[in-house]
Amino acid sequence: MEEEKILTLHPHGKKGVNILKRRYDVIKAYILDTIEKEEIITYSELSDRAHQDLSDSFDGKVIWYVVSVKLDLEARNIIERIPKTSPHQLRIK
Repeated sequence: MEEEKILTLHPHGKKGVNILKRRYDVIKAYILDTIEKEEIITYSELSDRAHQDLSDSFDGKVIWYVVSVKLDLEARNIIERIPKTSPHQLRIK
């Protein structure tokens, strides 16, 4: 049986990517839990932590999934990139 997939969205209307829903769910939960805990976090801090915390247990390239799911969450208005921050920072919308 084929695993369920999800087509991600992109905040700038570009084409999303098809990824396994179980992987999407793991990364989505990680991103949201981390941002909720920190309130505001830089993208690089988020991706560093995800790589550190998930690399041993996650069956995919953690950073690639973090990028794809982060963009999807931005497109769905769940998180936002704080305007005019460098390096760019994220928060729950």
